[in-house]
Amino acid sequence: MLFDSHCHLFDDRFRDDLDAVLERARQAGVIGFVVPGVDLATGEQALALARQHGDIYAAVGLHPESLAEASLADVPAIAALTQDERVVAVGEIGLDYYWDTAPREVQQEVLRAQLRLAKERRLPVIIHNRDATLDVVRLLEEEAAPELTGVMHCFSADWPAAERCLAIGFYISFGGPVTFKSNKVLQEVAARVPDDRLLVETDSPYLSPHPLRGKRNEPERVRLVAEKLAELRGQTVDEVARLTTDNARRLFRIEGGAKAREDGPDVRI
Repeated sequence: MLFDSHCHLFDDRFRDDLDAVLERARQAGVIGFVVPGVDLATGEQALALARQHGDIYAAVGLHPESLAEASLADVPAIAALTQDERVVAVGEIGLDYYWDTAPREVQQEVLRAQLRLAKERRLPVIIHNRDATLDVVRLLEEEAAPELTGVMHCFSADWPAAERCLAIGFYISFGGPVTFKSNKVLQEVAARVPDDRLLVETDSPYLSPHPLRGKRNEPERVRLVAEKLAELRGQTVDEVARLTTDNARRLFRIEGGAKAREDGPDVRI
């Protein structure tokens, strides 16, 4: 059993064959999908998918790239979406200093507001980080609280950054880049993350793993990520699949195929 903890199934690249994409993934052993929105509209699309499919769960949030148009004023609308039981996280949120579509202070202000929303709603967060590791980790540490947990989506930093995220209760998720032959630093991190903090994802339709790099990604290929992690960690693929599925269910409070209703991150599964 595998759990794709991050896939953008509302993307236009799945418009003509989403049913086939989902069927391929299920045939490959994928039993769950978290679909994170990047703005209000895609959050609504993710939620619509989750309402249609029992194995799909939604996350809602304002991605830093969306802040060219969205703003802090949109956070209350995101908050309203989190009331739906099919929403299992606030995300995808974070900082992006590569594209810099909004001033960095604005990105930080909106991230902080959404971290506080997650604490209020007792939901985990899905964190995007591109070229902003020091500020992302600093803000997470400043907002750290027992009720705040989450996942560093498609982790791309080094081991010291990973240690700081682990220290405040966050999970580390790996996608296609961990399979790239030149990505030695990331592979070293993947070998060291504790069993109970490890997640896998595809970030579909982006970042397809080796040997399919450059092609449209899809959730079926989360198995290729699990296979690489097994190799790096000296574990079997079945072990990695079991660990990462159990971790995803615990983080997103999913029990028996439905979102657990209890408050807090430590729901027995």
